[in-house]
Amino acid sequence: MTIDTLSGRLLLELKNETPCEITCFFQIIFYEDRNFQGRHYECSSDCADLQSYFSRCNSIRVDSDCWVIYEKPSYKGYQYVLTKGEYPDYQHWMGYNDSIRSCRPRDSSHKMRVYERPDFGGQMMEFMDDCPSVYDRFRYRDIHSCNVMDGYWTMYDQPNYRGRQYFMRPGEYRRFSDWGAIVPSVGSFRRVMDNL
Repeated sequence: MTIDTLSGRLLLELKNETPCEITCFFQIIFYEDRNFQGRHYECSSDCADLQSYFSRCNSIRVDSDCWVIYEKPSYKGYQYVLTKGEYPDYQHWMGYNDSIRSCRPRDSSHKMRVYERPDFGGQMMEFMDDCPSVYDRFRYRDIHSCNVMDGYWTMYDQPNYRGRQYFMRPGEYRRFSDWGAIVPSVGSFRRVMDNL
């Protein structure tokens, strides 16, 4: 048995037979009961509504990648970032209850553009790595809009990853209020990585 790392396919070589492909479909498994018991659902891609697959979720096994799970359908409500591993009950992912209604894998690449003015106006700078001081790199203290093109990020209102935090997922943020900020001050930001 070998793994084709470029395509993510599993190749089985049977004795005296030619290799055949088996696609690994699941990357996260949801269980209705604690300790990986009860009815379960295997998922390998975005799912905006998990309610038809299980009524409650009390344990999760993440076989690969990093996933964001949500308390409500359509990627709303409390959100939890899970890395590869086992979560025998919802307290292990810091959940408030057994309600998980949507999920999506988190891509490992990161790219974000920040702008000095609303609606992507003014000076722009593109980032693919962490930034402990926005002023040192961008020469502005305020970011009025941004476009998160790849990956998930955390913005902080103070330098060196301190202060109020804002979780940023891929999408366009035309004004700082779109990411939940009251003022446009951004002191630092960093990528959400698998090894948190």
